Amino acid sequence: MKTLRRAEDAAEIARRLASVRSDSVRRWGRMTAHQMVCHVADAFRMALGRKEVTPAAGLWQRTVVKGIALYLPLPWPAGIRTTGELDQEGGVATPPTEFAADLAATAALLQAFPGEAATLARIRHPIFGGMSVADWLRWGYLHTDHHLRQFGA
Repeated sequence: MKTLRRAEDAAEIARRLASVRSDSVRRWGRMTAHQMVCHVADAFRMALGRKEVTPAAGLWQRTVVKGIALYLPLPWPAGIRTTGELDQEGGVATPPTEFAADLAATAALLQAFPGEAATLARIRHPIFGGMSVADWLRWGYLHTDHHLRQFGA
């Protein structure tokens, strides 16, 4: 299973992220490519404890859904809603500014993410609840992969 713990998987995601352009066309959803880049950065900030989000899950999501989402070897489907603080249409997410700068910030977060084990171990995911470092590194790969596939990257 792919994870940001493995250097080759992290390099793959970084390469795909670098291929996104401001005019990349979405295959599903409502975000523009620029909004997606900011959303992915906000999700990494949330996982690193730099962006606060409201917990929105019950026992079902923290157990069954978490296990399916993180460890069933299938790509995440289109149409999954995010939490309000990460929703680009909600008014609280980081708004797009300059594409190259936002892309660089997201790439930097992606690169730093695997080295933040001490932080990851204490952060709770708003849907999945408590997560191990391995869970977070798997989530980081899957979440970013999901949005890169959204834009054909």
